[in-house]
Amino acid sequence: LLRERRDEAAEIVVAETGKSLELALGEADAAVEMGLFVAGEGRRSYGRTTTASMKHRTVLTMRQPLGVAGLIMSFNTPLPNIAWKAFPAIFCGNAAVVKPSEEVPVSALFFAELALEAGVPAGVLNVVQGLGAEAGAALVEHEEVDLVSFTGSAATGRWINERAARRLAKVCLELGGKNALVVCDDADLENAVRWALASAFSNAGQRCAAASRIVVFEDVYDVFRDLLVNGASDLQPEPVISDAALERMLEAIDRAVAGGARRLIGGERLAGPGFHLAPTILENVSPQDEISRTELFGPVTLLYRVGSLDDAIALVNDSPYGLTGAVHTASLHRAMRFAEKTQAGVIVVNGGTHGSEPHMGFGGVKDSGTGWREAGIEALDVYSDWKIVNLIADPALT
Repeated sequence: LLRERRDEAAEIVVAETGKSLELALGEADAAVEMGLFVAGEGRRSYGRTTTASMKHRTVLTMRQPLGVAGLIMSFNTPLPNIAWKAFPAIFCGNAAVVKPSEEVPVSALFFAELALEAGVPAGVLNVVQGLGAEAGAALVEHEEVDLVSFTGSAATGRWINERAARRLAKVCLELGGKNALVVCDDADLENAVRWALASAFSNAGQRCAAASRIVVFEDVYDVFRDLLVNGASDLQPEPVISDAALERMLEAIDRAVAGGARRLIGGERLAGPGFHLAPTILENVSPQDEISRTELFGPVTLLYRVGSLDDAIALVNDSPYGLTGAVHTASLHRAMRFAEKTQAGVIVVNGGTHGSEPHMGFGGVKDSGTGWREAGIEALDVYSDWKIVNLIADPALT
């Protein structure tokens, strides 16, 4: 049904977020892809069967549902955010309670209505609306909510983890990032610029995997910087979610410039309807500056110079976050060294920091998450528990 009504779904997302119809249609398709993947996994929910140390005994494993899954999500990609959580939660046999961001309430209601039309029994997929401090907190602290799965800021995730731990509830956190894209001196610069622009500025930079840091080798820094600034000047900006969010970004940029950062482009509110921040690139920023260590969740990226791959890896890892990272290089050795040494849950070579596959797990380390992975078969471990079954087929033989 979601595939059949993708246009209607996309129009709702456009109305709620202000993003382009093209982006919204792509998000509707991504939600469909997740549903198709999870439906396929229903035919192969594998466990293990093996022998035991005792004679005449077989040991096997099976998944069991947790019970009630509280699903709390961000505003940035409403339909995929719901699909990533609701599809595997229901597939594993749980009832789900969805708490969407108060910024995008209608998308969740539309998704739930489609579920009812598709035959999901009433009460299996539920939606509650409200502010996070009220409706979200009620889910986190409710004794009958067996799992809390949250996508959002590290600060809120830390609070959820603390509160849920008091009752030993299972928690899956997919949090923010300060993701870095590294450009080596042997990179295809045009390709690197293309991916840097997409990773930093698509969806107005409102992605947990956005490239908010770009680390460039000294020998190609000036050329890359000029190409990036020229490319950013040609972009059609997408809106950020609210005026309050825009003001926070402007204040962070002003503080950075006052502290010595150089603004190459952007940094101002654009005229016209909606909440538009011009795509912003800053250089001369220290890795220890506030703006280097704080997720802005907007169209702002920072440029850094380095002399070697080891310097780049050290800078990338000098962050409280560890969600995604990308490196552009023609060297397989450099690519693999970056993949091995970078503290991140997802690594991309010669591409962007953003983007995910429905059949591959997604998540981060450090302040970017708690180690669980959403999407892929790894998501089934979030929404179910393993049960070990010891089988003695013929008691007379024991």
